[in-house]
Amino acid sequence: MTVREFKVLFYTKLTVLYPKNEVDIFFALITEEYLAISPVDVIVNPTNIISQDTLHRLEKVTQRLLREEPIQYILGKTEFYGLPFYVNKNTLIPRPETEELVDWIIEENKQQDSISILDIGTGSGCIPIALKKNLTTSNICAIDVSEKALEIAKKNMASNNVNIEWLAIDILRTEQLPKKFDIIVSNPPYVRQLEKNEMKKNVLENEPHLALFVTDNNPLIFYSKIADLAKRSLTKNGMLFFEINQYLAEEMLAMMKNKGYTNIELRKDFRGNDRMIKASYLSDEL
Repeated sequence: MTVREFKVLFYTKLTVLYPKNEVDIFFALITEEYLAISPVDVIVNPTNIISQDTLHRLEKVTQRLLREEPIQYILGKTEFYGLPFYVNKNTLIPRPETEELVDWIIEENKQQDSISILDIGTGSGCIPIALKKNLTTSNICAIDVSEKALEIAKKNMASNNVNIEWLAIDILRTEQLPKKFDIIVSNPPYVRQLEKNEMKKNVLENEPHLALFVTDNNPLIFYSKIADLAKRSLTKNGMLFFEINQYLAEEMLAMMKNKGYTNIELRKDFRGNDRMIKASYLSDEL
């Protein structure tokens, strides 16, 4: 089969399920991965023959896409903040909204030297690794309850040539963070069960529910716990950053105020949804 013939077949099958612009992305990604050719090569050399082995792999990828498996899991990798990351079903696929959270932290701290940062619920390690690549003198620690997620995070640390301290900790069961930090950041589970009907099938059936969902009756459970721990673990002038559920911004602001946080700032993401919060806490300690 030629590249052109495979492309016709691929688009015929997948445009039934996905918008054409999304199929364009899929095709470019898989031809680069399995054929080592660019979109320009596809146009210039459409009659190149695909080997039987490669064609078999491409057909398997097509079937997985038809089952609505995320392309990032199929390829085992994605990009975040311009950096390559390995992902699998033990880690969430990094989102562009989280890139905005990283951007905010970098923007506020690019003039600072040797700051200490803690990422809670690190998953693939995308937040701490992107921060370390851009705040090169920072000292970063990251924690997650999932040992399997930390395995991927460590792999991503190695491939991006940075140094991060990783700890396996269940944040809901811990009473104290390992030390004090200048910045604590977290993108914890925040999707309520009642919001499942708004989610795409490829997310619901593939991404780890442990990293996505909270109960409807206590949706701020992670934020409340982290805010309590951070009060005792932020340095003077330290900052707490959260990615949040767009539907719970008012509840988040009220919770942070009730816990004594000040200088609370809420930001929207590129889609115009309430998505990020920054706050500080003035300790009573001398």
